[in-house]
Amino acid sequence: MTTPPPHLLRALDRFNAAHPWDHNAHYHPWILRQLPRRFGRALDVGSGSGDLARLLATRAGAVHGVDSDPKITAQAQELTPPAALVTFTTADALTGLPADSYDVITCTATIHHLPFTEALTVFRRHLAPGGTLVILGLSRPTTPGDHLLGAAAAPLNAATGWLKNKGRPAPRPVSMTAVTRPADMSFPDIVREAHAVLPGARLRRRLFWRYTLVWRHR
Repeated sequence: MTTPPPHLLRALDRFNAAHPWDHNAHYHPWILRQLPRRFGRALDVGSGSGDLARLLATRAGAVHGVDSDPKITAQAQELTPPAALVTFTTADALTGLPADSYDVITCTATIHHLPFTEALTVFRRHLAPGGTLVILGLSRPTTPGDHLLGAAAAPLNAATGWLKNKGRPAPRPVSMTAVTRPADMSFPDIVREAHAVLPGARLRRRLFWRYTLVWRHR
């Protein structure tokens, strides 16, 4: 696949830096569509500033967010109205989860920071029978399909950033939940390992360098 000229890539990077937007929040409505209209307890792993946890609270009886960064956890608590049934804890996503079961578990742009198979095993253990696990993840592009989606996403990313910022440079950077790092697993490897732990899981490549995983605990 032909790589765009370096000067074009640099120009695109400059444009995207001036018009940033939250790729993960873009998928929040899609995540909600995978869930029941009402459910009991929800767990959001890698909850960041709490945007998704607060959305889950519009349907859940109670929501608990877990993040390893104490500063972002404190920010999430400050942004959450006292009346909302949402709590946040600073904890390790694998060893620090509450000893409870949940009707819904979500994990957004976090699992590539964790041992993948171990994380899925922990999530499965905490998911109640009949519950739903939804993951929005990042993978390392390796296949022609990956590179094709990446090429399609580049101009759409710029256009979306321009539209969301109404054509003006963003006044401040988009808030980040943590220091990001590239994903090291390819999508085929993710699919293979996911199916070994979560038989019947549905995985799809998505635009904007993401993939989704949905699994229902029968």
